[in-house]
Amino acid sequence: MEKQILIVDDDHLITKSLQKLLKKEGLSATIAANGEQAVELVKNQDFDLIVSDIKMPGMNGIETLKKIRELRNNAGKQPIPEVLITGFVEEASLKNALELKVAGFIYKPFSTDEFIGAVKKNLT
Repeated sequence: MEKQILIVDDDHLITKSLQKLLKKEGLSATIAANGEQAVELVKNQDFDLIVSDIKMPGMNGIETLKKIRELRNNAGKQPIPEVLITGFVEEASLKNALELKVAGFIYKPFSTDEFIGAVKKNLT
């Protein structure tokens, strides 16, 4: 069965580029333009990995992951591995992300090899 990856980022160019890159690797990616949309997608679909930007308007990446974890826990489902993408190393955000114990971090700008490596390493 094909692995399903959820990409959460408010930058349309980034999400489309990452989706195409994953497709070349034989992986399927669904795009969420914001945290709220990501939460709705997770309610109705199972994913093998979530790749999310931290800094987004509205619900940021950390809040999004917390909400998704809560939803899955309440439904008795296993957690989904998460990789956070960030272009800003703000101490508070980094501390919050580390407290979440996410599977991985990718710092912008990143190479395609770095991205694919992080994805493949963390797929369940």
